[in-house]
Amino acid sequence: MTPRSRQACFGGQIGFYAHESEATGTEMRFAVFVPPQAAQAPCPALYYLAGLTCTEETFPLKAGAQRLAAELGLVLVAPDTSPRGAGIEGEDASWDFGTGAGFYLDATAAPWSAHYRMATYVTRELRGLVEAEFPVSDRRGVFGHSMGGHGALVTALRDPATWHSVSAFAPICNPVAVPWGEKAFSHYLGPDRASWARWDASLLLREGAYAGPILVDQGLDDQFLAEQLHPEALEAAGAAVGQELVVRRHAGYDHSYWFIQTFMADHLRHHAARLGR
Repeated sequence: MTPRSRQACFGGQIGFYAHESEATGTEMRFAVFVPPQAAQAPCPALYYLAGLTCTEETFPLKAGAQRLAAELGLVLVAPDTSPRGAGIEGEDASWDFGTGAGFYLDATAAPWSAHYRMATYVTRELRGLVEAEFPVSDRRGVFGHSMGGHGALVTALRDPATWHSVSAFAPICNPVAVPWGEKAFSHYLGPDRASWARWDASLLLREGAYAGPILVDQGLDDQFLAEQLHPEALEAAGAAVGQELVVRRHAGYDHSYWFIQTFMADHLRHHAARLGR
């Protein structure tokens, strides 16, 4: 692991790092904010999964999370959204697939399966690195935005014993049924749609409730709401299994980080309550 930069921030430290990833076969980058409380004792880690086109810098620079995370004693971890420079033909051809659009799954179809293994990267490799190199406790949560909201929900639903809290901003709730998901899944996972279900939060939730509350915020002026996001599918799945799920809809808010900034404090407090801070 190589530090790229480290600065003081709200009594703690924000750092940007790079390392060679076994999961992706490429260099991967990530950011970590360590709050001041970590000087006294390990703190819970909260992983943020960003959306399409974003990098590991997007969340620390745009979300406005560090001030309250410093007060609450939360370590914030922000990985990149995909491998970069894998050399796969077509990976840079569009903004919603390939570079910057890893969808937080493990690709099984060639040629993507050699490098696009973001689920393994985030949940095993990056988590292992963070827990070895930073002052974090054994409590961890996950949240994210859009594609990253999908990733957060799927990550928690697939392994609730490891991920103790979850929330999302404007997540892609039912990717098997929307253009973004169909495009990504058909390339990363191949034509067998039955295999796609393991990466769809609304379908996973129907198999059993998550052991804890799920918070979702959605702007009603979101330009992607009708075609790509489908929060009603997640609500229907939650109702079917008795999930404690709050989907809050907000008039006037779109898909941007202005929306995320507005409700970031609610999400950090949601996680702090579940993670014991």
